[in-house]
Order: sequence, then structure tokens, then C-alpha cells
Amino acid sequence: MRGRTFWLLLGLAATAFGIAGVVLPLLPTTPFLLLAAFAFARSSPRLHNWLVTHPHFGPPIENWRLYGGIDRKSKVLAMVVIVATFAGSWLFGVTGWILVIQAIVLCAVSVFILTRPNGPNT
Repeated sequence: MRGRTFWLLLGLAATAFGIAGVVLPLLPTTPFLLLAAFAFARSSPRLHNWLVTHPHFGPPIENWRLYGGIDRKSKVLAMVVIVATFAGSWLFGVTGWILVIQAIVLCAVSVFILTRPNGPNT
């Protein structure tokens, strides 16, 4: 597979996962959209422009690109989903060692998210 085709297919797949993440609470949206923007920048100027100027998807991408930031609303939503995920696992009786691994990973993700600047697009 040629380089441009690879980046285009990766961008399309990442966009699909990002859009699915809007409605599926355990699937993150922004990381997939960041990956899609990265891939489209290497394969399709038209799709890259569409994504970064999109009224819903564009601001988080721009906020990350310019400031390494995650807006406050996204941080709050991420924390709610993280807590709900762990609580759901606990309520459904997931095995203790899996809960420990999940807690470690979710805490690390939480620290990363909460230590990013808010940026101007809050």
C-alpha cells in the first residue's frame, strides 16, 4: 500500500471511530480526531481542511495543536466517564485484579487530562 493511501485510510478509520465516540461513552473522540487530522495532513488537504474547520470537531483539534490544551467541558466529561466506567465495572462484579489494573490506567489517564492547560477554546 502506498504511503498516501495508508494515511488516507488511517484518517478515515480514525474519523469513523471519533464520530462513534460522540455517542459511545467509552470510546474517546478527541484522540481519534487528532489522529485523523494528522493522517489527513499527509494524505488529503481537502479532508484535513474539512476536519479542522468543522464547527464541532475543529475547536478541540485547534486547541490541542496550538496550546496542547483540553477545554474544561471535555475534561469534566472525561472525568465523569472515567468514574462511571470504574463504578460500572465494580457494580458488575469485575474481578479484583482487573479493577486494580483499570484503576491504575484510569488514574494515569486522569492525571494526563487534568494536567493539560485549558487553552482559549473553553
